[in-house]
Amino acid sequence: MMRFDPFRDLDRLADQLASGVRTPRMAPMDVFRIGDHYVVHLDLPGVDPGSVDLSVEDNTLTVRAHRTTRPDGEVTQVLVAERPSGEVSRQLLLGEGMDVERIEATYDHGVLTLHVPVAERSKPRRIPVSLAREEGPQVIEGSSSASSSGAPGEQQAVDAGSAG
Repeated sequence: MMRFDPFRDLDRLADQLASGVRTPRMAPMDVFRIGDHYVVHLDLPGVDPGSVDLSVEDNTLTVRAHRTTRPDGEVTQVLVAERPSGEVSRQLLLGEGMDVERIEATYDHGVLTLHVPVAERSKPRRIPVSLAREEGPQVIEGSSSASSSGAPGEQQAVDAGSAG
């Protein structure tokens, strides 16, 4: 059985009033990679799904939601208020290789799940290697004031295989 301690609640209320501004609570999260996308699970229990706001700016994903724990209507006396209410917020810095245009979000049983795909340009890919062809001497045309014969505009044969 839980004992009611009015002094503990008064201390908590005094701390909140002394700080002046209530800071948003951070939602706990897990992040992991599956194949070519990242999955983020944020705990948002008791949050109205309609209050969830997601935005991306300069590769920063911001999640905001509002949790209301008080019943609607007039409350004559609060005996215990331990469940947090108010704004919940979390920011994630996304790397340059994320496809922010294709982020998907679902909310189920108090958990917000985000799927953040890796951009095509950032996915691993194979680069084919071709064999160099054996070619004979190449002829380079152009004017050179420092040619071996001293005649400007003379064609010179250059053997690419004998340089060195």
